[in-house]
Amino acid sequence: MSTHTDLRVTLKEAMKAKDEVRLRTVRGIMTACTNELVATGRTPQDELKDEEVIAVIKRLAKQRKESIVQYEAANRPELAVPEKEELAVLEAYLPTLMTQDQIRPIAEAVKAEMGVEDKSKLGQLVGAVMKKLQGQADGGDVKAVVESLF
Repeated sequence: MSTHTDLRVTLKEAMKAKDEVRLRTVRGIMTACTNELVATGRTPQDELKDEEVIAVIKRLAKQRKESIVQYEAANRPELAVPEKEELAVLEAYLPTLMTQDQIRPIAEAVKAEMGVEDKSKLGQLVGAVMKKLQGQADGGDVKAVVESLF
């Protein structure tokens, strides 16, 4: 079952269970997916590919994380609570990310493959590793691992 179809099923389950947080979050994901379809010139009745849905969910999770930081910096914890609840639901749909220990051997292999020996090519190396991992790792973790190789 595709992620898009899974979201529709979860939406119905959340309605039946009267789970407001999950319902609100899944509706937000579905809306963002529809917006993505329209932005790419497709009709709202089409379905996004799994990797496109994951990209949309990652973007929504990033927005929630930024909002939480802003609310806590402004000393508004009551506004951060719903964002944290939604973030927990969003993270349930995201694939588990690789750890730095799992990234290191791949980064070392790409470094050897590219023949990079100095820090001047750091950006290219990070880009190549990210391309090889295809969204399975956080960019900050990849950058930290690549920097530690020099």
